[in-house]
Amino acid sequence: MSVTAEEIAFATELFSDLGSITTRKMMGGLCLYHDGTIFAIIHSDMGLMLKGAGAFQGMLEAEGCTRWTYQREGGKPTSMPYWTMPDGALDDPEIACDWARRALDHL
Repeated sequence: MSVTAEEIAFATELFSDLGSITTRKMMGGLCLYHDGTIFAIIHSDMGLMLKGAGAFQGMLEAEGCTRWTYQREGGKPTSMPYWTMPDGALDDPEIACDWARRALDHL
């Protein structure tokens, strides 16, 4: 399944207060960049996800966010550095941008 134009428009509008947002289709979804740094993705199955690195991972876990993991047939589970958005962030651009800034601060 691919990411829709509506999903792309929603994400770029949600994070518009960050300033310049660029996108690039990859990894079966879409990567979102701010000033050339990837900070979020739209995953075709998991939806909009923030990149979580370093101490930021603990903040996301504390908010109840879920980490993207997958397992190939016969393989071990693999965790990717992307997490579901915190509650309320998908409904409020101010909250979403605050979390995006936190993600960017930890990359």
